[in-house]
Amino acid sequence: MIVKEICRLLEKQASLSLQESYDNSGLLIGNYNSEVNKALITLDVTEDVLAEAIRENCNLVISHHPVIFKGIKKLTGSSLTEKLITIAIKNDIAIYAIHTNLDNVNTGVNAILAEKLGLKNLKILSPRYGNLKKLVTFCPTDHADKVRKAIFEAGAGQIGDYDSCSYNIEGKGSFRGLDGTNPFVGKKGEIHFEEELRIETIVPDFLIKQVLTAMIDAHPYEEVAYDIYPLDNANENTGAGMIGELKHEMHGTDFLTHVKKVLGSKALRHSQVTDGKIKKVAICGGSGSFLIDKAFNAGAKAFITGDVKYHDFFEYHGQMTIIDAGHYETEQFTKELIHSFLKEKIPTFALLISRVDTNPVNVF
Repeated sequence: MIVKEICRLLEKQASLSLQESYDNSGLLIGNYNSEVNKALITLDVTEDVLAEAIRENCNLVISHHPVIFKGIKKLTGSSLTEKLITIAIKNDIAIYAIHTNLDNVNTGVNAILAEKLGLKNLKILSPRYGNLKKLVTFCPTDHADKVRKAIFEAGAGQIGDYDSCSYNIEGKGSFRGLDGTNPFVGKKGEIHFEEELRIETIVPDFLIKQVLTAMIDAHPYEEVAYDIYPLDNANENTGAGMIGELKHEMHGTDFLTHVKKVLGSKALRHSQVTDGKIKKVAICGGSGSFLIDKAFNAGAKAFITGDVKYHDFFEYHGQMTIIDAGHYETEQFTKELIHSFLKEKIPTFALLISRVDTNPVNVF
């Protein structure tokens, strides 16, 4: 395989357009057209991880956290980042990062964390706004089914837990083919009226190109008429954090024991244990303290994340238990998620999950 084929698969799972403005996801080191014989999947890029890649003959490392976050003005090996870049280049290892874009999809980091914790009825905690488009096209009535099917299969028409959503209006279109045309219906040089359907559907902006390609390929007309409108609707399938429910209610201390066991945490930092039992739980893998208010307003009795600051633990005292289970601990299953996704798409390609524990935080 070549690098760009794997990039394409990863970006179909989590489009680069979904990454946060401060992030640096995508291919960071390497050439899109280079051959790849084996890939190593890791949470972080460290010297030990690169040594593992060299030892295992992996010439692609897929990491959740980007090895390059800030601008690089020189490569002297004086910083850890410079040293890692130099090792990768010397050993012809490409490095790809899939970070906040994987955080911001409903099949990403938080989905697998929720699965491990046993949460059901999942929803994005803080949906994104402004990344939806309305697509409108017009086609002969007899070909509407084919066109609709094509755009749905390309990713259009999903609203919450429903797919294949569209609105259809019957009407009559007119056109006249000029010199050089070969009209599907009607005669060149004559105005023609055709019974058509106006098909309206919704499309995430990062899928608009592939949906348009699918629509045009399926459409019978030489020139396909369509409109694209920006929408301010919330996209319930993308955004930060996730909220769900436990199968059975749990007492606060029992829930803490459950979280600690599932995540393998050496210690949990948490606010006062909530009065009563816990059923509704909000989560955010990595650093998610910015979602504390969202979690409470959504009715969560517990919120699990990492990197919680001292003063954040005072919030919603006794009403919602805030649990800092660790940045690494809440994202550790991301390696498994990436491996599972790629293995399904390219089952014969050699994929390894790194055995290196990259957690930089130690507990004494």
